[in-house]
This record gives sequence, C-alpha cells and structure tokens, in this order.
Amino acid sequence: MQNSPLAYSTSRDKLGQPMKTAPKSRGDAFLEIKEVTRVYPTKKGPYTVLDGVNLSVEKGEFICLIGHSGCGKSTLLNMVSGFNTPTTGQVLLEGQPITKPGPDRMVVFQNYALLPWRTAFENVYLAVNAVYPNKPQAEKNAIVREHLAMVGLTEAADKKPGQISGGMKQRVSIARALSIRPKVLILDEPFGALDAITKEELQEELLKIWGDNGATVLMITHDIDEALFLADKLVMMTNGPHAKIGEVMEIPFPRPRDRARIMEDPTYYKLRNYALDYLFNRYAHDE
Repeated sequence: MQNSPLAYSTSRDKLGQPMKTAPKSRGDAFLEIKEVTRVYPTKKGPYTVLDGVNLSVEKGEFICLIGHSGCGKSTLLNMVSGFNTPTTGQVLLEGQPITKPGPDRMVVFQNYALLPWRTAFENVYLAVNAVYPNKPQAEKNAIVREHLAMVGLTEAADKKPGQISGGMKQRVSIARALSIRPKVLILDEPFGALDAITKEELQEELLKIWGDNGATVLMITHDIDEALFLADKLVMMTNGPHAKIGEVMEIPFPRPRDRARIMEDPTYYKLRNYALDYLFNRYAHDE
C-alpha cells in the first residue's frame, strides 16, 4: 500500500504534529486488494483503468476513496462487491478470493436502486427474504421493522419511493443493506444527490449505525469534508488511466466525532488543504 507522507514518516514536517502510524501489515488483513489491475478491451486497444493497486483494510475500519472521475474508484469497489473481477491480482475477504456478489458485501448506490412499486417495508423485506428464506415470517418482518426504525423510517414503512424524499429513499437503501448484516458495506457516493442539510444529517446517522453495526465500510466520495468527518483513512487515487493508490491519509480525530469540534481543530484544515493540494495541484486534470 502506498503510504502518505502526511500520515507517516514526514507527518511532523507537514502538519507540525504527530499522527497515529499505520498498522504494520501482519498478512491477515480483513480485506486485502493485492496487485489488482483491470484492463478493458476497446476498439483502440487495451485500456488499463487500474494498474497494480494494493490496499489492506482492517475489520471495522471506515475507508473513504477520493479521486478525479475516471480514476477507477467505482471499478475498484465493483471488484470488492463481486460485480467485476480483476484482470490480474486478487481481492480477498478474510483470506478468500472474491469472485462474485454475496450477502456478506452490500452496496448502497447514489440513485437508491429501490423498486418504485414496492413500499419501504417491501424493499427491505426483499433483501431479508432473499438471504434468510427459511426464517419464520414473523422474524423476517421483525428484522425489517428493526432496520427501518434504525434509520428513523418507522412511520414511512408503508410509503412507496415516489411518496418520500431523497433523504428518506437513501435511508431505505441503507436499511436494506444493513438488514442482512453484511461484513462489508460499500457506499458509492450515497449522499451526492442530497441537499447539504440532509447530507449532514445522514452522515451523522451513518456514523451512529456504523458504530452499532460494526461493519467494515468502503465509501466513494468527492467531498473532502465528508471524508474527514466520516473516515479512519482517506485513500487518494492517482488519475486514470493506469490509476493507482497515490497516498493514504490517516484521519486522527477521536470517536465519537463532533462535527463542530472537529472544524475548530487546526489539524482539520491542514488535512483538508493537503487533500485539496493533492487533487487540484499534484493530480489536477489536464485541460
């Protein structure tokens, strides 16, 4: 894994204060991306989206990925989810190669991916029933109600997607993903289409749910402030094609996190400025 000079050996030079060091690789990472390359055939010849990507994720970590469009963020997470496979290299979960989708990895998309003719309850129930077909009906119903309550949607259980707001739709998709107790929760810009207030409310809610649930989280975002509030580590990609992991920034703020307190911390702005410099100076898109 490419280590950020900000997070490790030169962190005192960059920030004027130490930050926690990265855990040493013990060869037993919960989720491991090893020398992953993904090449697509095109009319103009092979197109290499990702080239030699390495990343180790510990159980229960919250990881955000950031980078310019076309850097392969979604491609990388599609290989974790099992929707895609590496051309070379491996993605391992608890030491086993990921080769197809499975209920141990659930995805929350930006566009919600809800069935419009089904109620919120029914959308969550479909996932629960698919994974636990042999559970008694009453138990499956209880799981659905529990997870709708977890995201504050008990009163909206019988409403269809067209009858609820964007923020509520995203809550349904989060409840659906968590209802089957996945080991890895994959979030592809889940709050990108929401207004600022709803976005902050759902970020707070996500952190509370994550703290209770204990799932390992991989999340794509284009919002540096969102990443600094949510994540344990910010994985910064280089530009594509042949994208790699450029740096991994460790985020030192203790949990549980208070947004106002974090934003009063000078370290917050040093981290933010470093990430902005990375994206818009060192890895700016060519005009």
